[in-house]
Amino acid sequence: MADEAPQLTAWQPDVHGVREVLHARFGRHAYPMHAHDSWTLMLLDLGTVRYNLGREEHGSSTSLVTLLPPNVPHNGRATGPEGFTKRVVYLDDSLFAPGLLDAALRNPSLEDPLLRRRVHQLNVALSRRTESLEAASRLALIRERLHTSLGSSAGPGPSRAGLAHDLRDLLDANVVEGVALEDAAQTLHSHPTHLVRAFTREFGMPPHLYLTGRRVEKARRLLLSGETPAQAAVGAGFYDQSHLARHFRRMLGTTPGRFARRPA
Repeated sequence: MADEAPQLTAWQPDVHGVREVLHARFGRHAYPMHAHDSWTLMLLDLGTVRYNLGREEHGSSTSLVTLLPPNVPHNGRATGPEGFTKRVVYLDDSLFAPGLLDAALRNPSLEDPLLRRRVHQLNVALSRRTESLEAASRLALIRERLHTSLGSSAGPGPSRAGLAHDLRDLLDANVVEGVALEDAAQTLHSHPTHLVRAFTREFGMPPHLYLTGRRVEKARRLLLSGETPAQAAVGAGFYDQSHLARHFRRMLGTTPGRFARRPA
């Protein structure tokens, strides 16, 4: 199975706060460092995964619920030859209190059987595509449980490198247009080299790769909304469709066209 092409199903449900659902089976594909503008709520149904979140390494297995905070770079790779199967719900960053971000950074994978059962039930409801009220109700219970589980451990977070976070905010505000390094340095009153070093040290990846990942993220949403790969490429800030396809395959192990293909 590890040699087979990735199998992915992705869609945008009509449920408040849910940006995207992705169910996927990966063999040897390894996610490079990237970031989402949403919370990532993940279950593994097969295999185990190691990942770096910011500057720390973590692991996830089928008994855990993983919650990754928005705008924090991470990667992911299977730890065994069987690969991994996952179900992911991408949630709007407004659903959780700001204080949970640092708590999730410290403890992103939770051993909580009740929470795992609730996240499984949410995925089942979302998969039906017709049970919006049930999905919204189950999401409300999950939000409450996560605030309880993580909120109890939320204390003063690790120190934040202000310059790196300022550059990240600047990139987030200009995903499609992009930001020239010299312009960013002038805006943030810093030297370009210092900016790159600060960002890479804080997030484990250079600014240009962060921006590319955010553009792939935007292209995913455009594809799922019905735009063609060519339209999504331009709308997300890529030069053309082939430019998008190269980075899309690197990120997700498949092409934009196959990602957006509706299941029969």
